[in-house]
Amino acid sequence: MGVTRQKHAKKIMGFYRHSFQFREPFQVLLDGTFCQAALRNKIQIREQLPGYLGGAAQLCTTRCVIKELESLGKALYGAKLIAQRFEVRKCSHLKDPVSGSTCLLSMTEDGNPHHFFIATQDQDLSNKVKKKPGVPLLFIIQNTMVLDKPSPKSLAFVQKLQTNQLVPEYRKQSIVELKEKEGLAKQEGEKRRKRKRAGGPNPLSCLKKKKKKTQDGQEPSAQKKKRRKRKRNR
Repeated sequence: MGVTRQKHAKKIMGFYRHSFQFREPFQVLLDGTFCQAALRNKIQIREQLPGYLGGAAQLCTTRCVIKELESLGKALYGAKLIAQRFEVRKCSHLKDPVSGSTCLLSMTEDGNPHHFFIATQDQDLSNKVKKKPGVPLLFIIQNTMVLDKPSPKSLAFVQKLQTNQLVPEYRKQSIVELKEKEGLAKQEGEKRRKRKRAGGPNPLSCLKKKKKKTQDGQEPSAQKKKRRKRKRNR
């Protein structure tokens, strides 16, 4: 079962590596619910996660997540201790902290440029993460960590990239400028102008050539025959 789960994770990681340029060390943002589930199921996140993802991983969280755990008191004291061991990533809520789920979701805005993984047991947060292309989702089930399969949004995004429908405007402009610089745009325009539609044969060329007539309206061959007859009579 462990080998199958490892193959499953390797296949998914290959998708994110090639389609969204994820690289080591993988940055994993954890919330309080994930830390609590790991504590309850005796999962050593720091030791087990890199092996599961197939590469070095940086475990991190945000100030909002820690503040939320502190506000929940003794019930989540153990989860708070675990979260405090991780690196704290800067978020935009320094003055006005928000809920952990809102904070983690904001960290993946604008196409997830920092290539964060989201590790959570919050179903509402998971559903929102799946609506964002290129954001891998981790959760715990049956005492094991599981990397969720790519969401339909991620698959659709990659398909559009492959069909060249999502080329940024600045790239389109740079391609045009490069063509102009190399003189390719002019050559392409000339080729288009030179193209002619294939037409049928010229109708005038299909007409049979008429035999030339002399001034008297007689054909040359008939005139020659008359001359021969006159010579014989003489």
